[in-house]
Amino acid sequence: MMEQNPNQMFDITVEQAKLLGSAQRVKIIGCLVDIPKTAKQVADELGESPGSIHYHIQKLYDGGLIELVDTRTVGGIVEKYYKSKGKWFNTSSKELVDPVLSDSYNAASSTKMQLRLQLTEEQHEEMTREFKLLLEKWVNQTMATKGQDSKEYAIGVNVVSIEEASSQ
Repeated sequence: MMEQNPNQMFDITVEQAKLLGSAQRVKIIGCLVDIPKTAKQVADELGESPGSIHYHIQKLYDGGLIELVDTRTVGGIVEKYYKSKGKWFNTSSKELVDPVLSDSYNAASSTKMQLRLQLTEEQHEEMTREFKLLLEKWVNQTMATKGQDSKEYAIGVNVVSIEEASSQ
């Protein structure tokens, strides 16, 4: 297993990105970032059924977003330990990965915030770090929302240079 820089972006395909279009799978990735765990351990941490978590872990594994890092036999039961390949994922596709973030999606509620800033490269990097910390904070806060009156929201942060890329 290759050790990843926790803040490094892990490049993924559109198909892999679509696997992350579920708050449940984002929570699972969050559980598997630092310490390898079994589906049962993740289920216990999230207060979910082991069968449901196993299903999502299998999808994430088949999609190449998590890896099997250890297998142990305990009392005749095979325990599989999984770890996320990254904390942050990026796709460079022009295709909209999450249709809920489309302007044409008929959402019950939506909050859009847009503005332009003039930033130095250092400020851009600092703002990116702060956005990551904010998103991590909210993933961690939602880890224990099982059974509470919660709804799933799609959140997209898109920081775009107004300078067009060179066509080479």
